[in-house]
Amino acid sequence: MSPSEPQSLPLALPPPALPRSWLRRRVLDPLFDLLRSGLSPEKLALTVGLGAAVGLVPALGITTVLSAAIALRLRLNVAAMQLATHLMTAFQLAMLIPFLRAGAIIMGQGKQVAHLTIDRLRQLIAHEGWGAVGRLLWRAEVGALLLWAAASVPLVAVVYFVLRSVFRRVARRQAAAVSEQTVA
Repeated sequence: MSPSEPQSLPLALPPPALPRSWLRRRVLDPLFDLLRSGLSPEKLALTVGLGAAVGLVPALGITTVLSAAIALRLRLNVAAMQLATHLMTAFQLAMLIPFLRAGAIIMGQGKQVAHLTIDRLRQLIAHEGWGAVGRLLWRAEVGALLLWAAASVPLVAVVYFVLRSVFRRVARRQAAAVSEQTVA
């Protein structure tokens, strides 16, 4: 390069985009897309709150059907409800035994279920069959469902009010971004 030629400056490239996390791609983006498509922040917050509560029901195998039925009955977004419900699976499994123990206590069967563990349930199934488990746990399950129903009301309320304000803020930002794009 001769001194008479103008020196070219390197072009400033934007920084590479950071890879989006699983949480962002699979949870947040779908919820924000629902806001962008016109679902109100209030309906989305209610959907997620109810989905979280249904996801904690202390009865295995009914969360999908229960959440779909509630979403359809209340005219909420079924996909968002299923997403919230299934995100609670790990918590549901972690809370199952404590719910059953507490349910047994309030139903007067605390001594039989006081030392209940997964290994104890496996042994009971192996030696006495599923009928023995059913006889042992039906009252505990009823008590656990009563406790879950009572705990779900404040859970839904808290999740609703917290997420409603978050979703309103996100909706405002999305609306501002859209209006900036239309002006430019």
